[in-house]
Amino acid sequence: MKLISKVFFTITTSIILACSSKTPLEVALESDSEAIKKIMEDPENYELQIMYTQIDRDQNNVPSFRNFEFNVNDSIYFYPASTVKFPIALIALEKLEELRESGIKLNRKTNFKTQQDTLYTNIEQEIIKIFAVSSNQAYNRLFEFLGQDYINQKLKSKKIKARITHRLSTDDADNRTTQSTTFKEDIHDSTTIYQQESIKNSIQPNFSLRKVSKGKGYIDNDTLIQHPKDFSKKNYLPLRSLHEMMKRIQFPEMYTKNQRFTISANDYEFVLNAMSTLPYQAGYDKNEFYDSYGKFFIFGDSKNDIPEHIKIFNKVGYAYGYLTDCSYIHDTKNNIEFILTATVHVNKNGIFNDDHYEYDDIGIPFLAQLGSALYTIEKEK
Repeated sequence: MKLISKVFFTITTSIILACSSKTPLEVALESDSEAIKKIMEDPENYELQIMYTQIDRDQNNVPSFRNFEFNVNDSIYFYPASTVKFPIALIALEKLEELRESGIKLNRKTNFKTQQDTLYTNIEQEIIKIFAVSSNQAYNRLFEFLGQDYINQKLKSKKIKARITHRLSTDDADNRTTQSTTFKEDIHDSTTIYQQESIKNSIQPNFSLRKVSKGKGYIDNDTLIQHPKDFSKKNYLPLRSLHEMMKRIQFPEMYTKNQRFTISANDYEFVLNAMSTLPYQAGYDKNEFYDSYGKFFIFGDSKNDIPEHIKIFNKVGYAYGYLTDCSYIHDTKNNIEFILTATVHVNKNGIFNDDHYEYDDIGIPFLAQLGSALYTIEKEK
């Protein structure tokens, strides 16, 4: 991956002061960063959407939010890619909690395997893989455990707009019948704690979305199909839903019970830790999976180590030229915290599946500089 070096935190104090009448997001988007300027020359072409939440705390440490948006529109479709793994991880823990409450003695460390697996794993390991290196296989295993109906019912009950319909990077991605899953305390013991048979799921309803036909063409089995690619049946997770989920998992006390993710205190602590885990902390080779491998904001265009005092709880996604990051950023040294979610599309030739996307040249540098600009504004606030 070719990465562009940058001067850390490019936006200057003088710019911030001169533009104090503008919102902080407007100031960031008018910075002198070439990476930001490139996108802002034609944000509609790059399908740019941004949500940014400033977090202030009173003398009792109670948070309050100030929200800012750019071009956010739930009805305009973008491909969410791996960001769909974020709700699936939370809902898997929620299902475990429900099964425990029904008397089934399961936890996130209980061994399980899907029908097509040859080896056992556990929910904890799969969630760590999802956040540390964005494993598609881990997502697909949890997808089989949950099923489309359960996933979408849970999101709907929390009033989170979404439609999760398919697996990722597998031949049976759209199969509405899930695999059976088996849970065992001891993989060498024949005793099964919980057996979930395969489930035939419903066809998920469509939303009235715009711009679901994308580009000029796409590659299918090494053949160029010269008409737009249809995304109408693909996963749908708008920016507002991603941003809301991050607020709910970071600040559950600010929401009513039915809006929260109902997971145990122990699982809650675990998933927050998993969201901020760097790849090497999960046992992956640091040369291949550097700190910013899955952290685009602030650090995405550098392979340098992320400082220990800056914790980024996030989930990124990239596919078909779409780059998305949803992050809660907390600098414990400088007492800074904010939530930032953004998506940008970099597919200059308009052809999908040709692997010619401007991730490293345009997309990731933009997200990194956007994060840096807002971080500096927070620091000066």
